Amino acid sequence: MTLSPPDRDTWLVIPLYNEATVIEGVVREARQTFPNVVCVDDASTDDSAARAEAAGAVVVRHPFNLGQGASLQTGIRHVLEATDATYLVTFDADGQHRVEDAVAMVERARAEGLAIVFGSRFLDDRTRPGFLKKLVLKGAVWLTNQQTGMKLTDAHNGLRVIRRDAAEQLSLQQNRMAHATEIVLQLGRTKLPWAEEPVHIIYTDYSKAKGQSLINSVNILIDTILK
Repeated sequence: MTLSPPDRDTWLVIPLYNEATVIEGVVREARQTFPNVVCVDDASTDDSAARAEAAGAVVVRHPFNLGQGASLQTGIRHVLEATDATYLVTFDADGQHRVEDAVAMVERARAEGLAIVFGSRFLDDRTRPGFLKKLVLKGAVWLTNQQTGMKLTDAHNGLRVIRRDAAEQLSLQQNRMAHATEIVLQLGRTKLPWAEEPVHIIYTDYSKAKGQSLINSVNILIDTILK
């Protein structure tokens, strides 16, 4: 699936921290469909930034490690100030998100006049996070829905499409995993039209080896409670 030329007003925003072994491949694959990619290097201690640049991404650097929320805000602000993009796609650096899902989400936003499309791994059964991870994520979803008044099935999925008018209203202050709740809250307050789209999250050997599969889910739940 490829984007038609009129749809090339879309930028991928990728928070980046110590993903040198995979980021070049992630960016190269994404740019076959989405030529416009900005990676926000959050003071990586490896050569993540150089590898992202080698793959053709625009790289914005943080001088200090500020967290994923800050990286998203920096990337979103860069796109809004430096380009005339209509859509922004938040996309993970570790290879868990699929480009074809992002394409489907952008196409749906355009076709249905949606300002926000949230990716959800729980609208179908393709994603298999494991019992404990699913339990923790479902708990975080319930808490987020209670805090925001929205009714999402997967509130902490990093794959999102955000139209420019919605992105302009974001001002993320939570730098750790609590930003995932904060972004839902702020997008909900825009009162702009939104929907969820089923996506397939790929839990790779790489991400599991880094301990992201369950530990990040627990961090999300803790930060959601403490927010």
